[in-house]
Amino acid sequence: MFSYAELPFVIKRIFDIILSGNGLIVSSPLWLVFSVGIKLQDGGPVFYTQNRVGKNGKIFKVYKFRSMISDAEKHTGPVLATENDPRVTKVGKILRAIGMDELPQLWNIFKGDMSFVGPRAERPELVEKFAEKVANYRNRFTVKPGLTGVAQVYGRYDSPPNKKLHYDLFYIKNQSFLLDLKLIFISFWITFRGKWESREKKF
Repeated sequence: MFSYAELPFVIKRIFDIILSGNGLIVSSPLWLVFSVGIKLQDGGPVFYTQNRVGKNGKIFKVYKFRSMISDAEKHTGPVLATENDPRVTKVGKILRAIGMDELPQLWNIFKGDMSFVGPRAERPELVEKFAEKVANYRNRFTVKPGLTGVAQVYGRYDSPPNKKLHYDLFYIKNQSFLLDLKLIFISFWITFRGKWESREKKF
């Protein structure tokens, strides 16, 4: 059994399982469409996997639809993507605009690696780099990373790590089921408008 203090986390996990499970079923036709589009683009692999840091520093493998050219970091090593990144394919640009490149992360949520709402899952190499420069950076790993979250909605992908941490710590301090629902709703609205790559909200 679980204690009363653990109840919100149990509810959150049940919600994640139900929503991600249904999402995997409902979105299955899109998986086929996106897979064909990516394959026709350049013949490369459909999916892209990468190690990410989860709750309490646990390393897990995240799944995404490939939106960049194959071996995009062959000559640069691990780097963050930027707006209008030349490595992004034509199909990838569409997927990123509507946030569908991250659709396979529904499987990560269903498995329990991630939650629908939480800090963005970062790469181990970048975590080490940011932790050296940003105070209290590792505090963001007290919760599971999320498909969406305060930083994802109100910041940008290339926002500096200290700004993202501000958003993440706000979420960790104020997390609630209602806040999760609000962030999920806003995320659906951004996806509907195709604005994930061209938005800027004030927090």
